[in-house]
Parts: sequence; structure tokens; C-alpha cells
Amino acid sequence: MKKTLSLIAFLGLGAFAFAASDPAAIVAKQCKTCHGAKMEKSYLNKTKIVNTLDSKEIEEDLKGYKAGTLNRHGQGKIMQGQAKRLSDEDIEALAKYIPTLK
Repeated sequence: MKKTLSLIAFLGLGAFAFAASDPAAIVAKQCKTCHGAKMEKSYLNKTKIVNTLDSKEIEEDLKGYKAGTLNRHGQGKIMQGQAKRLSDEDIEALAKYIPTLK
């Protein structure tokens, strides 16, 4: 019984890890409220439209927000809370995915 529960827990964690690095799922869960489903909106008409940024800028910005060193447009705390949930793999996947949403 313990082995069965361990296997179920392991498989469940594996599914979570897979889902966590799915950039479409991350955008749908964490980003679309402020930036739109296709990252096409400017938050409070202050931010750049994220899907117009290149992969390098998206990755650098997310890493800066995650580290707490970036506070663009006064949104540092909000974005830090969002970016802290992301792994480096998530950030890399988002940086590649978001520019394709045009």
C-alpha cells in the first residue's frame, strides 16, 4: 500500500512539474489577467506590450523581477510575486513562447 501511495505521489509531482514548464499554461494562469491571453495588453497603459518584446528582453526582465532588482513602471512588487513562482526553465520557456503570440 505504501509503495502504491508513493508511486501515485511521484506521478502526481511529475505531472505538476510537466505542467509548470508549459508556457501556455503559465500565461493562462499567471499572466493573462494583466497582460491578456496573448500578452497583447499594456497593464494600466503603463507597460510595454509583452508580445512585442524579444526573447532576450523577456527573459532578462523576468529574471530581474524574480531577483527583486527590477521595478519598471512601479510594478516591481507585483511582478516579483509572479516571477518568484517561476523556475529558470519556466522563464526560458516563456521567453521563447511569448513572442509567438502576435
